[in-house]
Amino acid sequence: MQDVPTLVEQAREGRPRAVARLISLVEGASPQLREVMAALAPLAGNAYVVGLTGSPGVGKSTSTSALVASYRRAGKRVAVLAVDPSSPFSGGALLGDRIRMADHASDPGVYIRSMATRGHLGGLAWAAPQAIRVLDAAGFDVVLVETVGVGQSEVEIASQADTSVVLLAPGMGDGIQAAKAGILEIGDVYVVNKADRDGADATVRELNHMLGLGESRGPGDWRPPIVKTVAARGEGIDEVVEALEKHRAWMEEHGVLAARRTARAAHEVETIAVTVLRERIGSLRGDRRLDALAARIVAGELDPYAAADELVAGVTEG
Repeated sequence: MQDVPTLVEQAREGRPRAVARLISLVEGASPQLREVMAALAPLAGNAYVVGLTGSPGVGKSTSTSALVASYRRAGKRVAVLAVDPSSPFSGGALLGDRIRMADHASDPGVYIRSMATRGHLGGLAWAAPQAIRVLDAAGFDVVLVETVGVGQSEVEIASQADTSVVLLAPGMGDGIQAAKAGILEIGDVYVVNKADRDGADATVRELNHMLGLGESRGPGDWRPPIVKTVAARGEGIDEVVEALEKHRAWMEEHGVLAARRTARAAHEVETIAVTVLRERIGSLRGDRRLDALAARIVAGELDPYAAADELVAGVTEG
């Protein structure tokens, strides 16, 4: 058993090992998870959470690394949560965080963690909200959440981040991909990376056109900017940070930031409640109540929805 109060105190002091242990408790759904979350609750709520998403190959990891460098130059502590594809055998992340962001591995003001999706759709690990809370409570100013490149199911990042950054690149059919994935609806800032390639300006025009088609914004509403970058050389990254800060200021001014964080908390509570309920129902397999309800369905005495209502009522009362 881990000494949770000590771990939390050490994490607040900036000790990466303590942060790692807390996130491991989250990922492993430890019996101490409730204690961890209770200890972190009063400490969280200060970090700016930025989600980065986009199709595979657009340069999410390179862009994330460049953003880290920019924020560090501004004196901010930065945490990176890189959500990777899961190994079908071990459930662990396939890509190594240290390999992809080796430039920052020795910086005490940067913490990098890979998390496996473990088959969870939506581009995010199921434990990501709790891991973000750990990093927030540990005192990081900015938390960058880089999602696994899975195309159409990446839109879940919008429910976890204060600001969502959608990355595209020329020559990849990103216009069609963006429309299919629904990411045109979630982006707060759009980045056309690899802008030194042919077709970058055409990609910007196409993106502007597609954003205009779906636009129903009134005066004072946020209009997502489009920033061109060459992340591998650090070009345009400061402009991305500037766009992020402008979006944060706009959200604070219009009450959007508080609303998003409240919605995020509500979604998290709902997910936890559904998970607990599913576990309780799962433990009823072979139980007399479930068998009896199934028999009544087969006999035509009960429909499946009514049976489900009875089962849920029994589980919640029990």
